[in-house]
Amino acid sequence: MVVQRDIENREDIARLIRGFYTHAMQDELIGPFFTEIAAINLEEHLPVMYDFWENLLFQTGAYRGGMMYKHILLDRQKKLEKIHFARWLELFEQEVDQHFNGPVAEDAKSRARSIVPSLYLKLNPAFLPMTRKE
Repeated sequence: MVVQRDIENREDIARLIRGFYTHAMQDELIGPFFTEIAAINLEEHLPVMYDFWENLLFQTGAYRGGMMYKHILLDRQKKLEKIHFARWLELFEQEVDQHFNGPVAEDAKSRARSIVPSLYLKLNPAFLPMTRKE
């Protein structure tokens, strides 16, 4: 039995994120967003994602990428639907669970779970509750 350890450093994040993108880019549902619509250069994109997750998990301050704006542009090219976000989350959690176990791994999954509805609502402001002045 292999005992999994927790996410401890940037190298662990790189392993996680590279594995995730490898699977996500091959996925029938969300792969085209990476390979055709955004047509990302994976080797340029990965260090940015390492910075993003390293900042989320270890508060390094390394990420300066404007994540929301990039997703708005992507959504304008092809609508990002709930099913796409659900699949992204499913693949991400599978990748975490395949390699890691511990509080930081759980934090990574929790943060991914909070990113999904946040992005979805920001891309679909009509679904946000209206505030009324009385």
